[in-house]
Amino acid sequence: MAAPSKKKASAGHKLGQLIGDWLEEFFVFPLLNQVAETLHLFLDARFVERPARGEKIVWQDEEGNSVDYDFVLELDGSRDRIGVPVAFLECCWRRGARHSKDKARDDAGKLLPMKNVYPTARFLGMIWAGICTEPARELIRSRSIDLFYIPKEKIIDAFERNGLIMDYPDKTPEFDKLMLASSFETNLTTKKRKDVADTLMELVGKAAMTAYIDLVRARLSALPQEIRIVLRHESAPLTFVSTEEVRSFLEQPSFQMNYPIESYVYQATYSDGAEFEKVVDSMAALKTINGQVERLANHVKCLP
Repeated sequence: MAAPSKKKASAGHKLGQLIGDWLEEFFVFPLLNQVAETLHLFLDARFVERPARGEKIVWQDEEGNSVDYDFVLELDGSRDRIGVPVAFLECCWRRGARHSKDKARDDAGKLLPMKNVYPTARFLGMIWAGICTEPARELIRSRSIDLFYIPKEKIIDAFERNGLIMDYPDKTPEFDKLMLASSFETNLTTKKRKDVADTLMELVGKAAMTAYIDLVRARLSALPQEIRIVLRHESAPLTFVSTEEVRSFLEQPSFQMNYPIESYVYQATYSDGAEFEKVVDSMAALKTINGQVERLANHVKCLP
C-alpha cells in the first residue's frame, strides 16, 4: 500500500508544481510588474537577475531570521541596489481544500513580521489561485493581509481554452494521473504558458486588475497623520534570590537610575487607521526609520 501512495503524491505534486510555477512567472509576475511600473517602484522576484542580492529574495525579521519571499516591491531599488521595502507578497496554487487554512497561516506568519520591522511595509498580500476555503480567507482577512483570489474554475477554463487538461476527478487511477501530468508537461511550452496567462487575464477582467493596482496604491498612499517619539529610561536590573526578598523590596522600592539604559519608541498613526510602532536603541536608528517614512510619503505625493 505504501508504494501506490508515494506514486500518487509524486504525480499530484508534479502537476501542482508545474501549475504553481506557471502562475508565479506568467500571471503574478506580469501583474505585479504593472503595479511596479504604475507606482514607479522596483519589483524583486526570482525571475529578476539582480547582483545586489543572492539567489533568493531574503529579508530579516524582528529576530534576525532570514525569510525568503516570492515578491517584494521596493522604493528606490534597482538591480544593483537594495531599496526600501513597501510591499511583501506570496502567491500559491491549491487544487484542493486540504491544508488550505494551514497554508494561509504559514504565509501570514511570514508576512506579518515585516510590518513591524519596516515602517514602509504598508502592503502585505497573497495572490491565491485554486481553492481557498472560507476559514482560510477569514484567517487572511483577520491578519489585515490583502487577498487577490482566482477561483479554481477560472484556472481550469484558461487551460482548457488553450487545449490543456490540468484537472481530474479525485478518484482517478494513478496511471491516468501520471499520463495526464506527463502530457501536460510536454505540451506546456513557453508560448502555451503565455497564451494561458493571457486567457486568464481576460477571464479575471481588466477591471479587477486595475482595481488591484489602485488598491496597492491606496495602501501605500496612506500618510502618517500623527508621529510620536518617546524616550525611555530603564534602570539597571535588580536581582533577588527569593520571592520573600522581592516582597520586602516592593514595600519600599528603589531602582538604580544612576546610569539608565536609553531606548526610543517611534509611533505613527496613518490616515487609513493603521499604526506602526518600533523600539530602537539609538538616535541613528530613529533617524533611519523616520527617513524611510518620509521617503515613501514624498514618493506617493509625486505620483501622477
